[in-house]
Amino acid sequence: MPADASPEPFGRSADGREVTRWTLTAGRARLRVLTLGGIVQTLEVPDRDGRGGDVVLGFPAATGYHGGGRYAGAVIGRVANRIAGGRFTLDGRSYTVPANDGPNALHGGPAGFSAQHWTAEPGGTGDDRVSLELRRTSPDGEMGFPGTLDVLVRYTLTDDGRAVTWTVDYTATTDAPTLVAMTSHSYFALGGEGSGDAYAQRLRIPAARVTPVGDGLLPTGELAPVAGTPLDFREPAAVGDRIRDPHPQLLLGLGYDHNYVLDGEPGPDGLRPAAELEDPASGRRLVLRTTEPGLQFHSGNFLDGSLVGVGGGTYRQGDGLCLETQHFPDAANHPEFPSIVLRPGDTYRSRTEHVFTTLPR
Repeated sequence: MPADASPEPFGRSADGREVTRWTLTAGRARLRVLTLGGIVQTLEVPDRDGRGGDVVLGFPAATGYHGGGRYAGAVIGRVANRIAGGRFTLDGRSYTVPANDGPNALHGGPAGFSAQHWTAEPGGTGDDRVSLELRRTSPDGEMGFPGTLDVLVRYTLTDDGRAVTWTVDYTATTDAPTLVAMTSHSYFALGGEGSGDAYAQRLRIPAARVTPVGDGLLPTGELAPVAGTPLDFREPAAVGDRIRDPHPQLLLGLGYDHNYVLDGEPGPDGLRPAAELEDPASGRRLVLRTTEPGLQFHSGNFLDGSLVGVGGGTYRQGDGLCLETQHFPDAANHPEFPSIVLRPGDTYRSRTEHVFTTLPR
């Protein structure tokens, strides 16, 4: 069956606006995307026995993503992660982003890209590939950020018979100097949505350093070695093996919630290895490659049983984890970090590939 992209009504969001759900199908894979927040509601890929299963956390109705939805599956922007005090200075002028994480601004503020409505249209199909293009214009001053920003996010789903690949491409241009640092906030559960075994997944992150955090989970500005700490995932380890270690960084984050400084230079295609995740029970394997310099590993520490997922069960710690390719947190206030400034005439570009295969028996 040729790859396909088809829309359907998906009710209304908490703000009363209509939401459309697009279903992208390519071979053995299926991706469902909402026009609300560019949210990936479900992503179905085969296990080692060829049986399809949803490997991300999501909610059965658009209203489930309002407020307490933990950003599940959403496009994050203008700036991913935290901005200290919701304040930054650009070209000598001070700006304020509304606080939504204590005194800090998180994921672009309370009405960031994850809460906005996007237009969507098919981006092309082939025998094994289908794409969807999501667009919006973020007006000057939205959430306090300067400049009118035109944004395109393209999801491409491919199944070549050997691997399923979900690629996310971000593009943005501005009419005034501004900040841009986008990411995707899917919670992965390779054993299947609702399986409750994310801590059993084996994770590898090719990073010898992290940006350690202090109060408010804000980076201190250091680039600290992971060697000899429970944050070291240079060799594969089960997520749950050391998550209850009394290391100060794990106590601050209630688990893992850290930005890893990815090792190595990008290859000829601009991508560098970012993470490998394996589920021994289902045999599913996920490999991430990205143009970004960092990876936020978040172990789902704030899933507290208050959210009901697409499968009808509640989400708790251990049900999913995030692997967010990104620029470093609070980069706007750390000139020593890679810059997130975008200027008129330049184009912001970012790409992350999620490649799903299976392990041998």
